[in-house]
Amino acid sequence: CRCVRRALCSQRRSLWMLLMLLTTNTATPPGSSEVHLSGIHERNGSCKPKSHIVFLKTHKTASSTILNILYRYGDSRNLTFALPLNKHSQLFYPFYFASHFVEGVSSRSGKHFHIMCNHMRFRKSEVAKVMPEDAFYFSILRHPVAMMESIFIYYKSIPAFHKVRSLDDFLNNGWQGYNSSLTNNHYAHNILAFDFGFDNSVVASAEDLEERASMAIAAIERDFHLVLISEYFDESMVLLKHTLCWSLDDVVSFKLNSRSERTRHPLLPDTAEKIKAWNALDWRLYLHFNATFWHKVNTLVGQEEMQKEVSQLKELQAHLSKTCLKDGGAVDPSKIKDAGLKPFQYGAAVIQGYNLNPGLDEPTKKKCQNLITPELQYTDALYSRQFPVLAANFLTGTFNNVLQL
Repeated sequence: CRCVRRALCSQRRSLWMLLMLLTTNTATPPGSSEVHLSGIHERNGSCKPKSHIVFLKTHKTASSTILNILYRYGDSRNLTFALPLNKHSQLFYPFYFASHFVEGVSSRSGKHFHIMCNHMRFRKSEVAKVMPEDAFYFSILRHPVAMMESIFIYYKSIPAFHKVRSLDDFLNNGWQGYNSSLTNNHYAHNILAFDFGFDNSVVASAEDLEERASMAIAAIERDFHLVLISEYFDESMVLLKHTLCWSLDDVVSFKLNSRSERTRHPLLPDTAEKIKAWNALDWRLYLHFNATFWHKVNTLVGQEEMQKEVSQLKELQAHLSKTCLKDGGAVDPSKIKDAGLKPFQYGAAVIQGYNLNPGLDEPTKKKCQNLITPELQYTDALYSRQFPVLAANFLTGTFNNVLQL
């Protein structure tokens, strides 16, 4: 059975690669790009930009930065977003996604959605009820060791981590009392697998670990066209640009929801091995999709073209940083002047943000501000624009509640 399954998966990957080769632009003609404030634009009409997109936003994987990219792309083109019901910021995570979690589905006020990208626990059958049949599905993974260190700091208040002194303390002792049924404890164990909709309770010693990993990998390859890797973010954005037939200007970004360096803690080698064992399912997902990522880079872009476009993307980002950012980069929340641009703070992490340069003309200020607007504020703005009557009703209800207090 396993051999047959592997053969089918291999055949599916081969057919998918062939299809991508036939439909995707894989190189930019020499001399066809130029750099200016609005970015690097490719003059190539050989493929049509995709606008029906589903992004599974995983936790602590640079996914907030990708969310901003998708928000800006759709916002600038008046595309519609499958936004959470009742002005929520997430699609009722950690529950499995259901189609009625999307605003406008039950009321039929939103008949067609272009982009879905807020946090959810993935369930393809329900997503397919909301999104067009030709939607492009993608997600992003991060090395489980770096991710676990980040999750421990950010979610320090969850039951699994609350009473332990350090991540090493949890890995050495705390996991023995780990209770997966307690609220939010799913963050502590195989969180990638959980976000993709799989059972995350499997342990490294489980006899069926390899079989469950193979089944999860096969399901992800069936449901997702592309899986990116956080450690190679620039390369991921170039690969995404090619598969969506976008421009480099469309995928340029500033890091959002990033932690201050003073809250980062280096890990010992034996700690890393313990994390891989504790998150054995996530580790196997990462190893597989890290390999397929580079295979797709070689097949769809090529190493030489990838290096060239990563360099162009960095150049564009540096130019925008100089134009937009007062401090040249991210700053601690206490130094952010505009309260509307302060990111949400949670756990023991210090989440950084940005200040805009003064004196920007209005079009430039708007472009720069969109680049640095945190997730919650941007989600709220898009909801108000897409559902103005509902947003006004929420505002009125909030105001009345304040008066009653």
